[in-house]
Amino acid sequence: MKRIKVRLSKALLYSTYAALFFLFSDSSAQDKSLVNTKASIHAKLHSPNMKDVSWTTGFWADRFKVAKETMVPNMWDIYNDENISHAFKNFEIAAGLDTGSHKGPSFHDGDYYKTLEAMASMYASTNDKKLLAKMDQSIAVIAKSQREDGYIYTKAMIEQRKTGSDNQFQDRLSFEAYNIGHLMTAACVHYRATGKKNLLDVAKKATEYLYNFYKKASPTLARNAICPSHYMGVVEMYRTIKDPRYLELAKHLIAIKGKIEDGTDDNQDRIPFLQQTKAMGHAVRANYLYAGVADLYAETGNDSLMHTLNLMWDDVNQHKMYVTGGCGSLYDGTSPDGTSYNPTEVQKIHQAFGRDFQLPNFTAHNETCANIGNVLWNWRMLQISGDAKYADVMELALYNSVLSGISLDGKKFLYTNPLSYSDDLPFKQRWSKDRVPYIGLSNCCPPNVVRTIAEVSDYAYSISDKGLWFNLYGGNTIRTTLSEGTNVSLVQETNYPWDGNIRINVKSTANKPYSMFLRIPGWASHAAVKVNGKAENLVLTPGTYAELNRKWKAGDWIELVLPMEAQLLESNPLVEENRNQVAVKRGPVVYCLESPDLPGKRIFNVLIPSNISLRANPMQIAGANMMSLDGNAQVIENKDWKNVLYRPINRSNAITPIRLVPYFAWGNRGHSEMSVWLPVSR
Repeated sequence: MKRIKVRLSKALLYSTYAALFFLFSDSSAQDKSLVNTKASIHAKLHSPNMKDVSWTTGFWADRFKVAKETMVPNMWDIYNDENISHAFKNFEIAAGLDTGSHKGPSFHDGDYYKTLEAMASMYASTNDKKLLAKMDQSIAVIAKSQREDGYIYTKAMIEQRKTGSDNQFQDRLSFEAYNIGHLMTAACVHYRATGKKNLLDVAKKATEYLYNFYKKASPTLARNAICPSHYMGVVEMYRTIKDPRYLELAKHLIAIKGKIEDGTDDNQDRIPFLQQTKAMGHAVRANYLYAGVADLYAETGNDSLMHTLNLMWDDVNQHKMYVTGGCGSLYDGTSPDGTSYNPTEVQKIHQAFGRDFQLPNFTAHNETCANIGNVLWNWRMLQISGDAKYADVMELALYNSVLSGISLDGKKFLYTNPLSYSDDLPFKQRWSKDRVPYIGLSNCCPPNVVRTIAEVSDYAYSISDKGLWFNLYGGNTIRTTLSEGTNVSLVQETNYPWDGNIRINVKSTANKPYSMFLRIPGWASHAAVKVNGKAENLVLTPGTYAELNRKWKAGDWIELVLPMEAQLLESNPLVEENRNQVAVKRGPVVYCLESPDLPGKRIFNVLIPSNISLRANPMQIAGANMMSLDGNAQVIENKDWKNVLYRPINRSNAITPIRLVPYFAWGNRGHSEMSVWLPVSR
């Protein structure tokens, strides 16, 4: 018999190995964290498994309860109701199970995948079998709609059924890769939460399709993939499937960024990524890009990637981010703005970062998705470095510009998140400033904020070779396994963010030393910590983690005190709109003045004394517990500004009591006026 020589390419060998690994792997042995950096050699931290942390009492327990009872069920109903969103009906039509045309925005598929991810995350926390059954039914239809080659995009597939064509990625504003990116992420979360591979099989075929497509596509054709959620998705698929071709694909996606002749700042591809020095363009696309690059760095350790990420982070945090953690100041604008002598270089941008210090309040865009992108980016930077500055930004955005995007009852949403609103504005902005049940033109933010709230427990802790890291505080239990195999069970008791007293009780642990790293937020001066009632001799520097290393035992307890005084903040004087104004912040929560709390007066006539004494008092808005800040301020006489541009200053100031409420809660008591920044009286 003749010997037959068979030569297999490296790619085929790798894919065969990955397929066998995936086929025979035991899901119970897989890492089940939300973002799996456990095997990422360039990430210092990784997350506990999704089921390890449970909210018990307090702020996040209350938000999670609303998510469980209202947010997630409501979002599922919306995206399965053809009379509202048509998203699931599009999959049925693409699968040949129904007839009709595609309806809704081109990113509808991605919205549905985000909703699936929220369901999977909720299942991880609740083990509710009804959620599993609903997901299985929809996943079967999604799988049936997918083309044999792995391509999946209902808008194109429905048209292809009618015409017989198989074109893809022809539209420069295509959301094909964006949708597939959210499919990948949802599939990885679903697999880790349920142990089932039905959605992951769909995502694997789609990833294979993208790999083959990008191997052949020109940079110009490949750039037809805006809003790069697939950068994060491809890396997460690599972490899950272990196929090195997926990491190769992620590297390629970054390498081709900007290698075209007609790129735009709006899409972050006018300049190659590694040559960029400023955050520019569409804020959602930018933050998703930075998060995806951070994922790639965690796997490769490419210092050039981190160099650019550091430039972007410094630029956003020093020049472009709102006090609420919001991102994207402009509805519409130009780039570069006012700095080029060549008019042909000036390009239109939208929903975008502006110039340095260009941070308007009435017309702030701050799309909820961009603010969530800020969380995703900083979360990854934290996992890589263990630097508390990233946790500070993540927490700031979560408590303020993310939560403001959803009503307290979990049923209504904002697309944009301004820092001020007045009924006197002489124009009507594109997006409603009253929360609405469904944002018809672009409902991408509601499923995004719902999945984020369902997943906050996965951000609360991290694990390193040295021990357990406390990132976000809140009443919870954690039962997890540390890197070296120690099983740990803790109970955290606190009313944070309304109270800075945090108690951590050790319920069970192994008889070996390890560290607990307590985050000291950047705003927390004069923090103190005790172990078993005895003060620790530690320097607790704001904006760092404090390390407590010892051989812990059941019954040990830690008391961390973070003094919470209301602070008046001022902005850089180059932020023109905020000159001689202050914002009020207590702990991680930014406050605002809202018209329901100042009846008979205009909130824009209030001046905040620089020495104001503000008292924190419990209150409820729409049934949600929170703290108001009460004090006395100056108020000027109401005057009619109709047809008046300038007038002499009014020096007749009276004293009036004011109540400030958390910014995230504004607009929950009906239509109102609001402002975060208020004039200061010195």
